[in-house]
Amino acid sequence: MKIIIDAFGGDNAPTEVIKATLLALFSDKDLEIVLVGKEEEIKAELKGKGYDEKRLQIVNATEIIDCNEAPVEAIRTKKDSSLVVAIEKLKQDNQIVGLISAGSTGALLSGAVLKIGRIKGVNRPALAPILPTQTGGSVMLTDCGANMDCKPINLAQFALMGSLYMEKIMGIQNPKVALLNVGVEDAKGNELVKQALPLLKKLPINFVGNMEACDLLSGKYDVVVSDGFSGNVLLKGTEGAIKILMKLVKGSIKSSFTSKIGGLLIKKPLKNTLKKFDQSKLGGSPFLGVKQLVVKAHGSSKAAEFYSTIQQLKKLASSNINQTIEQELEKIDFTEFEVVNGN
Repeated sequence: MKIIIDAFGGDNAPTEVIKATLLALFSDKDLEIVLVGKEEEIKAELKGKGYDEKRLQIVNATEIIDCNEAPVEAIRTKKDSSLVVAIEKLKQDNQIVGLISAGSTGALLSGAVLKIGRIKGVNRPALAPILPTQTGGSVMLTDCGANMDCKPINLAQFALMGSLYMEKIMGIQNPKVALLNVGVEDAKGNELVKQALPLLKKLPINFVGNMEACDLLSGKYDVVVSDGFSGNVLLKGTEGAIKILMKLVKGSIKSSFTSKIGGLLIKKPLKNTLKKFDQSKLGGSPFLGVKQLVVKAHGSSKAAEFYSTIQQLKKLASSNINQTIEQELEKIDFTEFEVVNGN
């Protein structure tokens, strides 16, 4: 199996990307990896590491797309960027099963849609991160930023693709799908969710109704469906709240001698609790609906998370998830969905 990685995407590139690459190659003798980026810097990082050069290819790319750049413009003008070169290589080489990048989310999505295209029947691809829950399981949030403005048909397709992912990749039988809303009652919400609700009820999925934001990590749901704007706000708000809470807990433990003693007593159970929310083991966020496999790693990913994302991509490639999505979409008549959208 061969995968390609944007070696200069993310805050810790290329060092952490290369650490994860070497670990993945050492652990899987059948894996081949293509690293794209500034060749001399990559070779300098690899020097003396004793890797199998036959299974690690370096493709030179002199430019880097910054997260502050306009995504479409960057894709069109920075043709020798690590991201664009990686996407072109993925498109041209049939042996490469998928791409990983921790770079600009907008540029990655724009490049994937413009240069690779969508799965037949998919109106819009969705960015779908996998998050840990308090029960030790996981939940997918789709969409969380790829589509700021959505129509009901988009949410319906996000729900179907998310359900298939959690079943085929995460091994969850009959995954519970919920619609993000301001209340659990059917009558709640804006026009988008009110129109999407009856459509989701008609899909061949285990749709369980509306969900309030406070239950995202509760473990009660396996897939949470949202437009990209609301999903992104929910995701970042949740991540921010967890970080602040952790800082407050650590600060309280260190605040006095007595609290330090208490901290030692609760160290083990606290550590076990925090393990449940260790996202590094879950990998990145797949772009559901793109013709070829594309996974967005978190921008601040360290080697452990990059390694998990490589394992995630390998699993995706072995599952034929894209073919499954296309087949399931073909079974559904979306005519009435489009009527609801006013098309």
